[in-house]
Amino acid sequence: MAKSTLIAELEHLVSETRNPNTMQIDLMSTEQILAAMNAEDALVAGAVEAVLPHIAEAVNRIVDAFKAGGRLVYIGAGTSGRLGVLDASECPPTFGVPEGMVVGLIAGGDRALRYPIEGAEDDRGEGRRDLERIDLAPRDVVVGIAVSGRTPYVIGGLDYANEIGATTVALSCNPVSAIADIADIAISPVVGPEALTGSTRLKSGTAQKLVLNMLTTASMIRIGKSYENLMVDLSVSNAKLAARATRILVEVAGCSADEAEAILVKAGNNVKLAILMALTGMEAPAAEAALADADGFLRRAAAAHQPRAVS
Repeated sequence: MAKSTLIAELEHLVSETRNPNTMQIDLMSTEQILAAMNAEDALVAGAVEAVLPHIAEAVNRIVDAFKAGGRLVYIGAGTSGRLGVLDASECPPTFGVPEGMVVGLIAGGDRALRYPIEGAEDDRGEGRRDLERIDLAPRDVVVGIAVSGRTPYVIGGLDYANEIGATTVALSCNPVSAIADIADIAISPVVGPEALTGSTRLKSGTAQKLVLNMLTTASMIRIGKSYENLMVDLSVSNAKLAARATRILVEVAGCSADEAEAILVKAGNNVKLAILMALTGMEAPAAEAALADADGFLRRAAAAHQPRAVS
């Protein structure tokens, strides 16, 4: 793309315009700079609220994909790509899901998580090839993340996903964008110009992080990964998570910490299974069967069995 054409494109992007509230930011004291940034950040939640119906539509499609054995795949470049990889990497320990269930792809590969890879985001074909490498399937959902909404790498990925029949979602921070035009669902929280012009790791990055949090968290809740507002499918992989598992069991079942630890041992450190055992008095095999009958929903399984009285 000719430089003049690219300049013209950028001039029309909300995320690239100058913020009238911070024109004097280079003359401000430290406290004034922080106050100005904080005032801009306060606008982000409202921008995300305005697109909740579109986020909900995406969540419903992701839930359908998970139930069909499909995956959620994030694809982005730069900060957008890093945020997608971050969200994907946090799903296995938080929700106890397989590593390949939520996938994060970034232009330039893993090295781009720490270092800029020149020209990676401009390669439309690489977006396609990265999805081919993970054997993208029609039952998958692909979320293209690009603040500008015009990143070639993301466009190439979404085009390929559309070709094979996967669900496509566009996440950008501009009201009219190329990726919004080609995706099945467009999520476009418009946070306005950044405090520092064009530094989209600021408000735009925050908005993207909020949306990604919602996509995975709401989807996981919808497939039974929580009980009340507790994470009951977390992976007990370190001391902190082991302590959290014990605390959850104490909170839900009203037992002592020692009793909780004993039940967790019987349940093989499966927190959800341990809770059901504590609530119903069932042994592990019966509790496993009850959870299976309830499609993994702990509330449903507990409601189907007579709870025992807690002394």
